[in-house]
Amino acid sequence: MSAAAAVARVGEIEAMIARSAGVQPADAANGTAFQQQLIQASASGPGLGLSTGGTAATTAAIGTSGGDGPYKAEIDGAAAKYGIDPALLRGLIRQESNFNPSAGSPAGAQGLCQLMPGTAAALGCANPLDPAQSIDAGAKYLRQQLDAFGGDVSKALAAYNAGPGAVKRYGGVPPYAETQNYVRQVQAYADEYRSQSQSQPQPAAALGATGSLPYTTGVT
Repeated sequence: MSAAAAVARVGEIEAMIARSAGVQPADAANGTAFQQQLIQASASGPGLGLSTGGTAATTAAIGTSGGDGPYKAEIDGAAAKYGIDPALLRGLIRQESNFNPSAGSPAGAQGLCQLMPGTAAALGCANPLDPAQSIDAGAKYLRQQLDAFGGDVSKALAAYNAGPGAVKRYGGVPPYAETQNYVRQVQAYADEYRSQSQSQPQPAAALGATGSLPYTTGVT
């Protein structure tokens, strides 16, 4: 049975019920209007017309490849601001502080991105314990290291952990067990977050003309 025939049959049944229940003409008119909407929805195809979700639900913001988790908006925003991969920034924060904004190290580093007070001040971060300020400053510092080392992510991460002087001195990731583990772990976390994002359908509006996401992975 076609949609139109089904709607017509429903209308006949409703009319019979309405007559037996003494429904007023205004109510019958409302029923007719509903039938017309139903016919239009059927003609429009699935997902359109009377759908309560429709395109708006399908194209809701899904986020970039930074993955889901704490401080998503701040991480995605800082990554976009400085042109870095949000998954890499999130991986760095996870390794540095495990998303604890009050984290501190014996050496004096503070906050989500574990910035030393002098470094934080140089980056314009007045309060390293403030999540938004720490994330912005950490992203800015990571961007500086990426620029300093030609977009080489491993060297940039090593510089973030051990200092750019050590990376220059050794011509790459220093032979420090802590730094080598740091570089591996941050990139493993970043890969994990990218995998999470790739498992989610991306809306067309979030993709560029070539289907790639609108951020760089560190190389400018």
